[in-house]
Amino acid sequence: MALSDTEIKRAKTKQKAYGIRDSGGLYLWITPAGGKLWRWAYRRYDHKEKLMSLGKYPDVSLALARERHGEARKLLASGIDPMAQRKAAKTAQRVVSENSFQSVATRWREHWQDGKSPRHVDYVKRRMEADILPCLGARPIAEIEAQELVAMTKAIEKRGARDIAKRALETTGQVFLYAIAHGYAKRNPASEIRPSDILRSSPKINYARIDAKELSRLLKRIEVYQGRQVTRLALKLMAMTFVRTTELIEAKWTEFDLEGGRWDVPAERMKMRTPHIVPLSRQAKEVLDMLQELAGSSEWLFPGDRSSKKPMSNNTLLKALERMGYKGRMTGHGFRGLAFTLLHEQAYSHDHIELQLAHTPRNAVSAAYNHALYLAPRAKMMQEWSDFLERSLRGYKPLPMRGVA
Repeated sequence: MALSDTEIKRAKTKQKAYGIRDSGGLYLWITPAGGKLWRWAYRRYDHKEKLMSLGKYPDVSLALARERHGEARKLLASGIDPMAQRKAAKTAQRVVSENSFQSVATRWREHWQDGKSPRHVDYVKRRMEADILPCLGARPIAEIEAQELVAMTKAIEKRGARDIAKRALETTGQVFLYAIAHGYAKRNPASEIRPSDILRSSPKINYARIDAKELSRLLKRIEVYQGRQVTRLALKLMAMTFVRTTELIEAKWTEFDLEGGRWDVPAERMKMRTPHIVPLSRQAKEVLDMLQELAGSSEWLFPGDRSSKKPMSNNTLLKALERMGYKGRMTGHGFRGLAFTLLHEQAYSHDHIELQLAHTPRNAVSAAYNHALYLAPRAKMMQEWSDFLERSLRGYKPLPMRGVA
């Protein structure tokens, strides 16, 4: 007699496990603990006896157990061991998982992150989790086509994040190159796509900056700025060193050698990811002396207004310039543009200016050498630049700066 749901529900536990049969070798195994397990006893084509589990009641109903049992019997009748086939399917699924885009991307990131700043690594990880993995993560990496990357990239662009879309495509391409090198894939579909073919063009951003003839007035307004003293000194130091805003506001005292007259910005904080030396003029060291009195025990040159454990925000300098009347006319980056123009006009060496602006691309082999290249003439140039700013502040007619050959 075949089993019924009523009989299954009435089946009680005993001191020893026992089974109640359905048909064709299918039965329900009832344990002393009250578990009810579907099992099928069969004899393989080589006459070896096997016992196959088909699930737990009531998660697997009587009808579903019979369906699974019927499928397994069909496999056996065709000469296929159903348990061996199940094991092969699980193995295949595991291989697909190990070769999924997400798994390979994780291994790529572990390899790629050596030598990168924790901040940059965290940014790439968050962007991948937010933009790339939801689209590609579960897919076997060797099966991903260029059209899937196009769809992912355009979906990111659609929310107004064109630059992030472009970087997501670049990061995806790096993952594929790693996959090819390690045998997970044979081609890189990202190389088949040019961002310009799928993304709308964006206008080039020109950072606002005043004309050189307005520099004297700006320096005077900075000198009498009524806001935080730390902000005023930050603007003065930016004018003297023309570093990038992030490089300035995240500076720590451990990076400075005041006696030696230099500021060593570590590679992980630089856009080019190589170390950078800023020679310190006499005037810059005077600003740093005042900052030391204001910083107290903070590790930052420019501690935040709310907490000395964090540096000031990116917008602090921009807001200060706006309060001085330069909204839309001057930015922190504008000091770099002014220095670039005026130093070239005074015939300073293009190579020296480019190195001081940290524009020059440097490969890993030459980085340790190039970041200190032309240090003596650069130090001279930086002192003469600060002298020029000081004369402009005092209202003297600026004398021509002598260019460094």
